[in-house]
Amino acid sequence: MSVAWVRDRPDWPSIQPIMQFSRHIDVTGGSLRRWFVAQCYDSLAVGALWWFGLDYLHVPWAPFWAILAAGLQFIPHFGPVMAFMGPALVALFAGGFQKFLYVLILYVTIIVIDGLVLQPVIMRRTARVPIWASLIVPILLSLLFGFWGLLLAAPLLAVIFAYRAHGKRAEPTIPRQTPPGEAITGGRLISPGTAAGRAPSDGV
Repeated sequence: MSVAWVRDRPDWPSIQPIMQFSRHIDVTGGSLRRWFVAQCYDSLAVGALWWFGLDYLHVPWAPFWAILAAGLQFIPHFGPVMAFMGPALVALFAGGFQKFLYVLILYVTIIVIDGLVLQPVIMRRTARVPIWASLIVPILLSLLFGFWGLLLAAPLLAVIFAYRAHGKRAEPTIPRQTPPGEAITGGRLISPGTAAGRAPSDGV
């Protein structure tokens, strides 16, 4: 008498949700990581602009104000304003009202350059977010949800366009079949019942 050992079939349906969840974690985590890198680049660029401008205007403690502005760049709305207040007050007491106006002009210039050039270009190159989305969506979300809309606009854009790119990569490519009556100039023959990208096995 022989005894046969039969192994239970693994529960594949229970594994699929786990794999899908891990895929979502990878896509979301990767997009948020790229957004954080883009934000760091933007902060460094803004800090460099502050350093150059304040040093050119001979405002005291220019490196300190530039580093502070780079750190406050992570806070929307209030961060740039807080970065302006320090050097503006120092310029007012050290150089008078005229130097204060120069610092104000510098602040407006940096805000315009950062909002219209730096942030859209850096998000496009780092997080793969189109320039038009970086310009329009934060304004719309800030009008709808105020501070929180502007705060979450950039990371939401990074996640949305990361899933869009992931969906495009996941789309199956259907090979083009030669219509009847035309000569086959290249490629390989596939049967109608064969899956795309898989050669028919022998004897089928």
